[in-house]
Amino acid sequence: MSQHVYQHYRVEERAFVDQVLDWIMQVEQQYAPKLTDFLDPRQLAIAKELLGNRSDISLYSHGGYQGAERQRLLFAPDYMVPETDDYGIVCFEIVYPVKFVTLEHSNVLGAAMNVGLDRVKFGDIVSNPPRYQLIVAEEVASFVQRELTSVGKATIKLKEKPPHEVIIPAEEGQPQQLIVASLRLDAVLAQGFRLSRAKASALIQAGKVKVNFQIIDAGSFEVQPSDVLSLRGYGRLFISSIEGQTRRAKFRLSTFVKKS
Repeated sequence: MSQHVYQHYRVEERAFVDQVLDWIMQVEQQYAPKLTDFLDPRQLAIAKELLGNRSDISLYSHGGYQGAERQRLLFAPDYMVPETDDYGIVCFEIVYPVKFVTLEHSNVLGAAMNVGLDRVKFGDIVSNPPRYQLIVAEEVASFVQRELTSVGKATIKLKEKPPHEVIIPAEEGQPQQLIVASLRLDAVLAQGFRLSRAKASALIQAGKVKVNFQIIDAGSFEVQPSDVLSLRGYGRLFISSIEGQTRRAKFRLSTFVKKS
């Protein structure tokens, strides 16, 4: 079955495809729910595609607040309707000397990663400066609270917050229709951020572009629906769907862009 499914996904996504199929099999055989780590938008889309429209297993997701980018998935047998606690999510408020220190999203993420846990154990970092919150998996919350004591040169403490006190980020960005000559990364990036093709190519080669949170340094890389393109210093471009082609064989993309 895997070989047939693989044709719909990139080579680098096959390991994750196998993992999702294994999760589904576990729920089938054990008739018990399966909770995942935090997944990025592309992984969430793959999991939903692979499960399809089954009636015996339902798929739920939660990332600590409505609209979270990184979320935990819960594969649930038909008898189960999950509650918030079933997702195993903890939100910490970062307490620090706001009068003397300025935090940045990248600093907080870097400090969190330095405690020795994989990225999959952390959800979004939400903020309404000077307030910052870090969403983590419940199974590592005590460890993170004990080990994460500084961000940069600032000494911090983590204070757990109930679900209703999680910061809801303000909606930013806007939908955008793109017409591109090809689905190459450099072509889409150039149109999405109003750059020349040469400038987009240079930024890609310089390692400043990520697709689904992984650095891609080849302009020929082809984008797909549900991909998240991140360009350092410019923002993010989410590929919602490919709407078809124009009479001149160009691709029409539905996207959502968030500028930095």
